[in-house]
Amino acid sequence: MNFEAIYQSLLEGIHAMSWLEIIAALFGAISVICSKQNSIWLYPTGLVSTGIYVYLLSREQFRLYAEATLNAYYFIMSVYGWYHWAHKDKQQHTPEVGWATPRDWGITIGIALLGWTTFYVLLKNFSNSDVPLIDAFVSATACAGMWLLAKRKIENWLVLNVSNLVAIPLLFHKHLLPTALLTIFLFIVAVLGYFSWKKIWEAHNTTSHA
Repeated sequence: MNFEAIYQSLLEGIHAMSWLEIIAALFGAISVICSKQNSIWLYPTGLVSTGIYVYLLSREQFRLYAEATLNAYYFIMSVYGWYHWAHKDKQQHTPEVGWATPRDWGITIGIALLGWTTFYVLLKNFSNSDVPLIDAFVSATACAGMWLLAKRKIENWLVLNVSNLVAIPLLFHKHLLPTALLTIFLFIVAVLGYFSWKKIWEAHNTTSHA
């Protein structure tokens, strides 16, 4: 392993940092913490983070167009999720969180595969992206995970972490250091979030059957 190259890459990442990226990363971290706590505040904080990232990642300096599109999707899904979370419990007597059904998994896999193919074709043929395959995969799997999150499905954390695992080296490669560190943090929180939501579901079902 070339530690000198890694060190140099970190220095370049630090040098390339901007306050805008730091703000986006901080709000992203707050949003995922709120998500782990099953708090509706994950959406307004997420709107700030994703709004900034749409602008930042689409700049010529980074050319992560699928990631920028993903954040635009996050922005839209945050509005949808905010409304869905705010009104669902008033209308239905359903658990706050639950497990994905076979139909949910079918939609999730469909979103991931269709998104990966679509993003890749567009990036490969209509952009100057230098990482179309990986950028497309990260965005497509994250889209699928975000859909499960909006539906309050516990497995959203697993799908989102597939995206996070691939995104981390990609972001270091692009010298987006705060965002790469945020993604490592997101991965850890997603692991904790999975078990936290599982306990919420178990507690609800224990109470329901008591």
